[in-house]
Amino acid sequence: AVRQNGEALRFAAEPLQADRELVLQAVRQSGAALLYAADPLKADRELVLEAVHQNGNALLYAAVPLKADRELVLEAVRQNGNALRFAAEPLQADRELVLQAVRQSG
Repeated sequence: AVRQNGEALRFAAEPLQADRELVLQAVRQSGAALLYAADPLKADRELVLEAVHQNGNALLYAAVPLKADRELVLEAVRQNGNALRFAAEPLQADRELVLQAVRQSG
């Protein structure tokens, strides 16, 4: 089900929300499905990178340390300039990230 609609993860049992492979499939289909992932997976850099690649705003659901990961934030901003607002505060003042956000958002 998550291959067709990643947000179907919301209805999965907790053990499935903690299944890395299942959650990876879900976020590849819909980055916003990260919201329904078990907390430890929200700190999984590779998984979160997949989520923000699909939907930059998925950065909102990432674990706090990942919101300070410049490379991950850059990927989110490349997908959606508005994602910069979910980055750690120091990165919100990063010149390159701000320029990328402006270019992406128009």
